[in-house]
Amino acid sequence: MSDIQTKASELLRLHHTGETLVLPTVWDAWSARAAADAGFLGLSIGSHPLADSRGQQDGEGMTLDDALDGISRICASVDLPVTADVESGYGTPAAELVERVLEAGAVGINVEDTVHGEGGRVREVAEHADYIGALRQAADAAGVELVINARTDALVHGTEKFADPLAEAITRMQACEQAGARSLYPVRLPDAAALRGMLDALSTPLNVTAHPVDGSMSGSFEELKAAGVQRITFGPLLQMALGDPMAQLLRPWAP
Repeated sequence: MSDIQTKASELLRLHHTGETLVLPTVWDAWSARAAADAGFLGLSIGSHPLADSRGQQDGEGMTLDDALDGISRICASVDLPVTADVESGYGTPAAELVERVLEAGAVGINVEDTVHGEGGRVREVAEHADYIGALRQAADAAGVELVINARTDALVHGTEKFADPLAEAITRMQACEQAGARSLYPVRLPDAAALRGMLDALSTPLNVTAHPVDGSMSGSFEELKAAGVQRITFGPLLQMALGDPMAQLLRPWAP
């Protein structure tokens, strides 16, 4: 447990250095070792690329056991703090989820408000914040500074569900911030203005997903850093970006 405590504290510290923390999103031991060898200080595991690597579907097409199998293999392959996407929690009580994630070796988790196991319904604001709060309490009770990255899909669902998706996302992130999240992840910020509005409304480090070449909808890597984004992950975009180069390498050998 002391190693887990040390790595959790280090991951939390890396969010508050004044520099933008990039946590490359990996999906197996090979990609984790490649990112570690490139010099990164921590890694993230995305549910989408992990599921793809296992021949399963994102959106809780994996079971929690499936996800933890992949998470534990990745965490064991590198000596770095690793945060893992656990979707909406796989219907697991907060205390059990924290216990099992820590046993797998992860010191951070990403938890979203779309409940895939219940037909894709979106948790209510207080419901999601309460789950985040329960996760925080369980981690604190274990003596681990687990970095909970609270995610909202308000901007993904858009006007089909919310009259003002950006305002909804801000409300949800503020509630999760108050509940004890250590990082906040409003998925699919559409532009730099939306990013600025989110940063102005929150004091907890903000996570933005970017493409390793093209950046994000809300700015390039340099623009995200200049805006004050404290954390960047790649979601499924790094894995996807490797598809074309791999095909180019293999094409001359194909029949």
